[in-house]
Amino acid sequence: MKIKAPAPFTFEAGNRAVLLLHGFTGNSADVRMLGRYLQKQGYTCYAPILRGHGMEPENLLEATPAQWWEDVQNAYEHLQHLGYEEIAVAGLSMGGVLGIKLATEYKVTGLITMCSPMFFDNEHQLTDGFRMFAKQYKQFERKDRDTIATEVKEMMDQSRPMFTRIKDFVKEVNGIVDLIYTPTMVVQARKDEMINPESANYIYDTVETDQKQIKWYEKSGHVITTDKEKEQLHEDIYTFLQSLNWEQ
Repeated sequence: MKIKAPAPFTFEAGNRAVLLLHGFTGNSADVRMLGRYLQKQGYTCYAPILRGHGMEPENLLEATPAQWWEDVQNAYEHLQHLGYEEIAVAGLSMGGVLGIKLATEYKVTGLITMCSPMFFDNEHQLTDGFRMFAKQYKQFERKDRDTIATEVKEMMDQSRPMFTRIKDFVKEVNGIVDLIYTPTMVVQARKDEMINPESANYIYDTVETDQKQIKWYEKSGHVITTDKEKEQLHEDIYTFLQSLNWEQ
C-alpha cells in the first residue's frame, strides 16, 4: 500500500513569520498544530519537509545534514520571497539544531529550540528510534512480518554513515551556540526518552543573548509538540514571540 507523503505547509496570517522545523524521522505533521495555533494568533507559519523525510525510511540513509541545512536556508528564503522581513525560527529536536545554525548566519527575530540535542550521547536511542520508525512505516505499507524484518535489518546494517553524519553536525553546532545573540527560548521535556535533557541547560547557559528563557515540561516526552502539554507549549511560545522586538 502506498502511503500518502506529508507536504510542507504555509499558514498565512500577519506580517510576522515563524519558520517551523521538524526533527529527524519526523515531518511537518509534528509542527502542524503549533502552526495552526500561531496562525490564529496572527503569525504566518511555514514548515518545510527536510530531504529524506516524509517518505520511505530508506531515503533517510542517503540524506545528509548538509542537505537539511540547504533545505532550511531555502525555507527561510521562501518566506522572504513571500514578502516576510521578520522571521523567527522554532525547531523540534534536529530542527532546533538547524535553527541554531540559522540564527548564527541569518537575521532571525527569535529562536526557539525544543528538545534539541547538543551532545551525541544518544546513538542507542537514535538507533532504536530509527528502527521503530522504519518498522512502523512498513507496517503501514501492510508488508508481511518476514519482509519487514528483512528490510529493517538491511537498513540498520547500512545506517552507520548516516549516524556518523548526524554526530558530526551536532558537534559542529555545539561549537557555535555562543554565537547566538538572538532572543532565545529553550524548551525541554522532562520525560525526553531520546536525548540528554542537559542539552537544554547547555543551550541556555551558552547563548550570548541576555533575552533568554528555559521552560521545562514535566509530563511530556521527546516529540513535545504533540504530547500531553502541547496546549501549554503553544501558549508559552506565543508569549515568547509577543515579547520580541518586532518592527511591525
